[in-house]
Amino acid sequence: MKPAELTVRRAAATIPPMEGEARPSSRAIRSLVLAMAGLMALGGCISVEAPDKPIVIELNINIRQEVIYRLAEDAGNTIEENADIF
Repeated sequence: MKPAELTVRRAAATIPPMEGEARPSSRAIRSLVLAMAGLMALGGCISVEAPDKPIVIELNINIRQEVIYRLAEDAGNTIEENADIF
């Protein structure tokens, strides 16, 4: 190809409709437009507000700490009881 051929403006490609292809009727288009307008009108009715009371999330971290403490105590007792192994 020559550089001039790459920059030449041509008409946009068009695809002819297939035979028997159904086109939307004006009634269908009108009903679609009315449905979209109705949804847009209802869109303003939804509101999101912050709650009056603060959100409380309870985390019980003490359980994990207690389990680790108990395991450490058991390990210490096992070492003392079996000092010849260690």
